[in-house]
Amino acid sequence: MDHRTKAVGNGAGSRAGSGSGARAGNGAGTGSGGFVFNEADEERRHGVRRMKTTATGLLILVALVYVLTTWAEHAGAGAWAGYVRAAAEAGMVGALADWFAVTALFRRPLGLPIPHTAIIPTKKDQLGVSLGEFVGENFLSADVVRARLHALGIGGRLGSWLAEPAHADRVTAELATALRGALTVLRDSDVQAVVGEAITRRAETAEIAPGIGKTLERVVADGGHRRVVDLVCLKAHDWLVTHGESVMGAVQGGAPGWTPRFVDRKVGERVYKELLRFLTEMRDMPEHPARGAVDRFLTDFAADLQSDTDTRARVERLKSEILQRGEVQDVIASAWTAIRAMIISAAEDEHSELRLRVRSSLLSLGSRLATDGRLQDKVEGWIEGAVVYVVTTYRAEITSLITDTVAGWDAEHTSRKIEAHIGRDLQFIRINGTVVGALAGLLIYTVSQALGA
Repeated sequence: MDHRTKAVGNGAGSRAGSGSGARAGNGAGTGSGGFVFNEADEERRHGVRRMKTTATGLLILVALVYVLTTWAEHAGAGAWAGYVRAAAEAGMVGALADWFAVTALFRRPLGLPIPHTAIIPTKKDQLGVSLGEFVGENFLSADVVRARLHALGIGGRLGSWLAEPAHADRVTAELATALRGALTVLRDSDVQAVVGEAITRRAETAEIAPGIGKTLERVVADGGHRRVVDLVCLKAHDWLVTHGESVMGAVQGGAPGWTPRFVDRKVGERVYKELLRFLTEMRDMPEHPARGAVDRFLTDFAADLQSDTDTRARVERLKSEILQRGEVQDVIASAWTAIRAMIISAAEDEHSELRLRVRSSLLSLGSRLATDGRLQDKVEGWIEGAVVYVVTTYRAEITSLITDTVAGWDAEHTSRKIEAHIGRDLQFIRINGTVVGALAGLLIYTVSQALGA
């Protein structure tokens, strides 16, 4: 079948493979070295054969003309035979020279080991390296990438696209799907361990006493703590009223055994009444001295939290003890489960607050991008900077894809594939060489005859 291969399976066009040798397809006929010859390639190869036949036929024609005119010239046909013979002779030379040049690209002419022939098969790897360097220098340079991206006007285009409600809905749905997929893939135990460790480490490294002190200082200065004091006084008063007998019994039970019972009862009643009076006055009198004492205590405590070394150290020890408790660690770890369930539920519900806010944000961003030139420049600058960083940082890896792929191609199939694509045009070089050679030979012969005359 003259080395023809048919593409089967999913292959269409050429495939770049890494390594050497052939990849097995779903059936017979797949090309080796990562190439697959499809119907379009076969049609191109038929075109190359037709043009080869035409170019070779033209060579045979001028050779036949040369033979006939040489015979005619010796037979005394006249001066015209010399002109035609010279043109045919130069045409043969031009045709043969161009046949050699075109053939030498893909194979050794007549199978002879002539130096600098079969260029593509023998120089394939060097061509791959040169192609990779060419792409890296001329297509993956920072200036080229930045200029190309800037010419696209990505900011304005993206803004106009996002400003359409249908497009915003689509992006929102895609983001929700991606978010659900990511949360589904993640294992809860792994995430819980990471979240728990992160929260614990963050809490352990951050000193909380100064922050608590500043907050408490502001609360006391604004009088925000007074509502808490009011509530404590109210609850303490109500509890004391409800449990008066218990309070008096506790006082009597703590009396010495040698005191008379009626004295213990009187003492208990007196203590209870004084407590009840104190709490009643403190509840009803905003300017009660005890309230002032509470204010001073909280103010001093807030200052100690910020400046007293011993107080701050005690708070840190207490914090560490609380964080190390199993109950606290369980609460921290279980936070991920609740957050995950909440996010998945919000992502699945088209009318959830999360999706509605995302959609609204996308529409707002699109409208601003479509009209705000400064925002467009900023977004385009971010995109250009990110792409330029990736391209310049990983340029060697990107170009190595070209060089490694070319290195993995089979030399013979590479030559046949390239010839199928450009061989038809190369045959025109042979035809043009024949015609141009004939014209040049005719011109030289004419000039020689004229000067000789």
